[in-house]
Amino acid sequence: MIERYNRALKHLTGKTTQLTDFHIDLSGYSPEIGDEFNDPGYLNPSGANRQFILLTTSQKTAPLLNMKFSTARGILQQFIEANEAQLFALTARDAVCGELQGSVYEVSTAARLLEMKQVTVEADTIGGHVADAEKLAALITRFRAEPDGWRDEALIAEMIGLARKTGDITRVPVALPAMTFSQPNFWTSHFGGIYIFQDLRAPGVISTQPRDTLGPLPISPVMDITRRNQIAEWLDRNGLVEPIVQARGLDAAGILRQKMDFILVEAAETLKIDIGDARRTELRKIAYRLGDALPDEFLGLAALLRWVEGAGPWPRITSEHACYFYTLRASPGKDRDLVNMLLSELAPMDVRQMFITHKELFYAHYARWSERKRHWVVDFLEREYKVDAQGAREALFGPEPAMDAHDRPTPRPSRDLGPWGAAGGRR
Repeated sequence: MIERYNRALKHLTGKTTQLTDFHIDLSGYSPEIGDEFNDPGYLNPSGANRQFILLTTSQKTAPLLNMKFSTARGILQQFIEANEAQLFALTARDAVCGELQGSVYEVSTAARLLEMKQVTVEADTIGGHVADAEKLAALITRFRAEPDGWRDEALIAEMIGLARKTGDITRVPVALPAMTFSQPNFWTSHFGGIYIFQDLRAPGVISTQPRDTLGPLPISPVMDITRRNQIAEWLDRNGLVEPIVQARGLDAAGILRQKMDFILVEAAETLKIDIGDARRTELRKIAYRLGDALPDEFLGLAALLRWVEGAGPWPRITSEHACYFYTLRASPGKDRDLVNMLLSELAPMDVRQMFITHKELFYAHYARWSERKRHWVVDFLEREYKVDAQGAREALFGPEPAMDAHDRPTPRPSRDLGPWGAAGGRR
């Protein structure tokens, strides 16, 4: 496997690794080799057109590290699943290499990102089995069409030579056609992190950096993450979010309690308070100890929880309230995962949602946590999430979108959004 990987690596980058043991992600990227080369972008030098190495189709279940575009993992997974039989056969004899070719080759300005509306995936083995099979197929067609083809010794010799490499393609066809994917809406790590929504009734761009740093963009509005009221109104207008307490079939009380636990852990971390094993009983003691110093996010969710359980009045929570984005999840639709990713930026103390929807942000936060918080978060994820990751995702965010969701019209949001308004509390 390492020998095959090195052949592919040499083909793509001109380098080889000296390591005898390393991990690879969905795209074949290895963090250990990135360290060896002192280049975490060795398979993505431009940051715009990611290359990949497939040694086995089982890579489709792996995460994608150093992600530059939120669409990349889904595109690679769909490519593998759509061509799984062919890739299984091809990787039995050689590594398969390819590239996610965007419609631009560099992203020197933020405006160039808006030109990246589609990605084409092309791949072949290092030995060029797919290209040879296409050539052999053309020669077979020519042989059958020419009346004296059977007398053409050069043609027959060329076909035999190619068949030694490809096998009998008349019985076992070898094909790996290029696939093109549309990506009008996506997140990118470029320029500090940008969410681009072009395929909406009201398009927009949301930046984690000050919007003035992006330069001119051919789209409006351009918002930065600090403009909470504007973002809330824009999400509302496009029908991209729904209140947790109104989501069908959701255990709103359980989710609110868990979010409150995450907030308490963060508060204890900030104040250097020992959280023990951070079970709910210990966290409740921390809440009592903090008293009126409890974060506004916690107090807002606690008020909402009392209403959910029939123990208190309806709380007026607007987009100006610190807990507002903790009370939302993405509405069903093709942009559900991208919107949940954005919400994790706006509600960063919910570490479970961040881990599920925005791995890059999670790892950035993880690097800044103390060892005790790291231990608690890892223990929680192992105990509460990893045992049934798919079930947890569905419980939090709803069923996965259907495969044909992109072919369906985006649901129009109701103007009666119930108790939530973008900036005005209960309606």
